[in-house]
Amino acid sequence: MGNIVAIVGRPNVGKSALFNRLTSSGKAIVNDQAGTTRDRQYGKTEWGGQEFSVIDTGGWVVNSDDIFEDEIRKQVKLAVDESDVILFVVDVMTGVADLDLQVAAILRKTDKPVIVVANKTDNNNLLYDAAEFYKFGLGDPYCISSMTGSGTGDLLDFVVSKFDRIEESLDDNIPRFAVVGRPNVGKSSIVNAFIGEDRNIVTDIAGTTRDSIYSRYNKFGFDFYLVDTAGIRKKKKVSEDLEYYSVVRSIRAIEASDVCVLMLDATRGVESQDLNIFSLIQKNQKGLVVIVNKWDLVDDKSPKMIKTFEEAIRARFAPFVDFPIVFGSALTKQRILKVLEEARNVYENRHTKISTSRLNEELLPLIEAYPPPSNKGKYIKIKYITQLPNTQVPSFVFFANLPQYVREQYKRFLENKLREKWTLTGNPVNIFIRQK
Repeated sequence: MGNIVAIVGRPNVGKSALFNRLTSSGKAIVNDQAGTTRDRQYGKTEWGGQEFSVIDTGGWVVNSDDIFEDEIRKQVKLAVDESDVILFVVDVMTGVADLDLQVAAILRKTDKPVIVVANKTDNNNLLYDAAEFYKFGLGDPYCISSMTGSGTGDLLDFVVSKFDRIEESLDDNIPRFAVVGRPNVGKSSIVNAFIGEDRNIVTDIAGTTRDSIYSRYNKFGFDFYLVDTAGIRKKKKVSEDLEYYSVVRSIRAIEASDVCVLMLDATRGVESQDLNIFSLIQKNQKGLVVIVNKWDLVDDKSPKMIKTFEEAIRARFAPFVDFPIVFGSALTKQRILKVLEEARNVYENRHTKISTSRLNEELLPLIEAYPPPSNKGKYIKIKYITQLPNTQVPSFVFFANLPQYVREQYKRFLENKLREKWTLTGNPVNIFIRQK
């Protein structure tokens, strides 16, 4: 499971610039769809063979441009509760501000590694100015410039050295399911419904992080790990900022799982936070099962209503529409086992292997009948198809004479044909066009 690194500090010290620098591998999640603004503060990065997530807490708080002390305090609290390493960013040019001292006072109380990052150290003369940050009592400041990148390599070496190196004692052949969704949608009820009172069928195994627990579930012919993030089963005293915490918790659960069970509320439909979580599942390329919870509270349960509901959900999640939707209730335990069945099917579909000969037999005639549209008078020919081995989700390479001219729409056509011929339900599919 990946570690989480949180960036904290008062406004305008360069938190976002540092975030962009650390996640510039192109893996940062940036999505301009409405309702997914929060995604901009979450990205992945890799250093020294270690992959980890970076969260810029600044973008997770309303009014974060105004210096509202309690807003900053919330950010710092989130970082302390939910991350493994904290980067405390300060500005060499302006020196120590009152707000910095308040942040430092909170950070001194945590047992998690805190690294003081003296940003905007753009020349050597400024290195001496960084000495005043020793007054925080948080150890040596790391001098960097997030604009030019100087000093970030040393900083990352130090960050990676702080990660817990506990090896997970998990069996890789057993699927990992995570229940995710916005606050109060019924996650803890469904987790408890899965597990039941029969605690002896469940073994808790601590993962690499102090906040995630894997429960081994072995009952009714199912065998899987349930990824349980802190607070799903034991409710924390978070009253006002539920959404704030839940997205970060979701990140942890999503990253640790193979298949995500995304819970929606039948009485509320798809809201922007559901889209945020869906987009995290997509970006992490995890399997998806949607459960519409609280179905027992809906008056009209006719097939027509179910169809309308399903269409509405798929329309909001488009273009990815090939995933199972289960209507159930954690409270009455209606269709709980159906959710587990679908999750197991989606996990099995992730490991679908299609022989090269079958791919070419089935798809080449279709491609010949509907070739990619020509571009500037040049005709594109796809000659050969193969599935890539050992990938996280089914991934296929189509070899063509002019790969650069194959448009996104045509890739979608190829993906739809693959889905028609083989069962890949619940999983994203990667399509690569390469020079033959």
